Amino acid sequence: MKLFNLLLIFFSTQVLFAQKVEVTSDSMNAIDMKKEVHFIGNAKVKQLKDWIHADEIIVHLNETNQAKMYEAIGKVTFEFQNEKGHYIGSSNRVKYYPLKSLYVLIGKAKVNDKINHRSAKGDEITVDMLTGNSQVKSKPKEKGKKRAPVVFTFDSEKK
Repeated sequence: MKLFNLLLIFFSTQVLFAQKVEVTSDSMNAIDMKKEVHFIGNAKVKQLKDWIHADEIIVHLNETNQAKMYEAIGKVTFEFQNEKGHYIGSSNRVKYYPLKSLYVLIGKAKVNDKINHRSAKGDEITVDMLTGNSQVKSKPKEKGKKRAPVVFTFDSEKK
């Protein structure tokens, strides 16, 4: 019964505070004590035109059972867009903070900016959908070694 109530509150608050969010997967496991809902196997979260597809998606809930973070794990692909940006890419992990419209791509992160025709690769990429700002970081391949380069590609031709 707790599980049903937790899920009912979670999905009803998503409708009240944002556009419809749809999460699908092969199986689902809610952990009441941690305020987490795990969507396992072929997991996909979709809201309007935005989507994230992964092996597993964990929805982290706050005290009022609203989604405070979506965490996608495994082979992750995504597409998110608004009036400031349209991004497509992949990484090993994605953390999405819906109240801030902030995406953090972790591990072999690649993102293509479809509006500005540029791309970035690194170990961690942060995309702020409210401001349009991005940050790319790299980490050393081995402890004590030089950092791997951050790769940024853009078209320099005027159109």
